[in-house]
Amino acid sequence: MALDASVITSLGKTGAACAQAFAALGSAAGIMVAGMAAIGAWKKCHVQNRPAPLLQFVIFTGAPITQTFYGMIVTRQLTDLAKGGAAVPSLLLWGIMSGLAIGMSAWGQGRIGAAAADAFAETGQGFTNHLIALGIIESVAIFVMIFARMFV
Repeated sequence: MALDASVITSLGKTGAACAQAFAALGSAAGIMVAGMAAIGAWKKCHVQNRPAPLLQFVIFTGAPITQTFYGMIVTRQLTDLAKGGAAVPSLLLWGIMSGLAIGMSAWGQGRIGAAAADAFAETGQGFTNHLIALGIIESVAIFVMIFARMFV
């Protein structure tokens, strides 16, 4: 049974929507986790009458938002391929799986950001090391965004 062009485009766009939605859900979950920890870390600093390092806590909290952008890039690629009539199953699977992988990267980054906020509030040290940990898990999302394109 052959699918007409409108069905192919529609299913491809469904995959694109899944990529964006799962990436954004992961970003939201990661920001939520890191944000709650940052608030606790601010409290820790204030209780000890120390200035809270606002910039560092904002960086730890906001880091997972970038995965929403990676999801948007994947969404754009999938939408273009769908309009061109590319194979439906691969577009749908690419959207779902890449969105989930990017979203998990964001959620994990939020958890790392949460631990980093707590550790930095406690010690005031290690900011560069914390950024490295955030960057390593972010690279998973970047790799998914780049390498998944090779398999469509």
